[in-house]
Amino acid sequence: MSATRPLHLAAEIGGPPRYDAGSHVALARLAEGGALDFVTLNDSFARPGPDALAVLARVAPATTRIGLVPTVTTTHTEPFHVSSAVATLDWVSKGRAGWHADVSTTEAEARLFGRRPAAPASALWQEAGEAADAGARLWDSWEDGAEIRDVATGRFIDRDKLHYVDFEGSTFSVRGPAIVPRPPQGRPVTVIDATSGPAREPAARYADVAYVRAASPEQAAALRDELRRAAAVHGRAPDSLRVLAALTVDLGDAETTPEPGLGTGPQHAGRGTYFRGGPVDLAELITRWHRGGAVDGFHLIPITPERDLERIVNGTVALLQHRSLFRTFYPGGTLREHLGLGRPANRYTRASTSRATS
Repeated sequence: MSATRPLHLAAEIGGPPRYDAGSHVALARLAEGGALDFVTLNDSFARPGPDALAVLARVAPATTRIGLVPTVTTTHTEPFHVSSAVATLDWVSKGRAGWHADVSTTEAEARLFGRRPAAPASALWQEAGEAADAGARLWDSWEDGAEIRDVATGRFIDRDKLHYVDFEGSTFSVRGPAIVPRPPQGRPVTVIDATSGPAREPAARYADVAYVRAASPEQAAALRDELRRAAAVHGRAPDSLRVLAALTVDLGDAETTPEPGLGTGPQHAGRGTYFRGGPVDLAELITRWHRGGAVDGFHLIPITPERDLERIVNGTVALLQHRSLFRTFYPGGTLREHLGLGRPANRYTRASTSRATS
């Protein structure tokens, strides 16, 4: 990978449950000041707290450029409702929405809904991939320009530009069309954590952004290459998948050097990888991995968001910008533009055009 390839940076703004959206707004604005691609807000059925997607819908009008990516669990939820909620976030943010598709694996979470027992991870990730596929089809089910809003004739919608999706998955079916017009981005950005084996196939097939966790740039590069090869097998352009290294960050004492072994790469810590050091140390790690072609960027997860995100933006990111390794402004207005991804063509428009010319 060329060293001139754009570096992409994202940050988590979660932490202990907070019911005042003001703290999330402040963190998102801080990240926006550093021109980060997007912020994420983690969520699951296993922890208390407000719904991540609803919180970021509140953050949307208080920000102007930064992408907003909540975690949305596809297990026990209706894909039609998920697609509608994510499309709504894209509308209220004027094209800055994404969603991090995740699964729910425990029996305790299954009992919250009482619909079915917990299932194996392989089955859950198959369902998550199908939910991502169904969502994309629902977002396409309204062609651009389907809304007429002609008061004189009383026509609100051009019915020829609405389409049934007739999707049949392993655990659900969706007919469509959507109840929300096609989002500003066409399809909001889909993010999948490809760390676990069962998640890699749906990530390669459906994700725009995939997270990987690796203890070295060589391991990260191998995972990135694996995902890109799998994307090509599914008929995708490998370059359409952005692979970000997920890194838990502790910048608690910016004046100390990293612990032994952390100077050349993060160490494993639970599900992820862990970095402890100062903002300059983190900038050096990001520079080395990116210039070496290991990843397209980083998803940074601060141990203490209020403290560490400030040091990431005003320390690490500022240094990367000073070295001309990261942008100082947003070149566009949508999350897809931040990531260098085009607006997808509508599959139903293409199909209609093909029939008309045949």
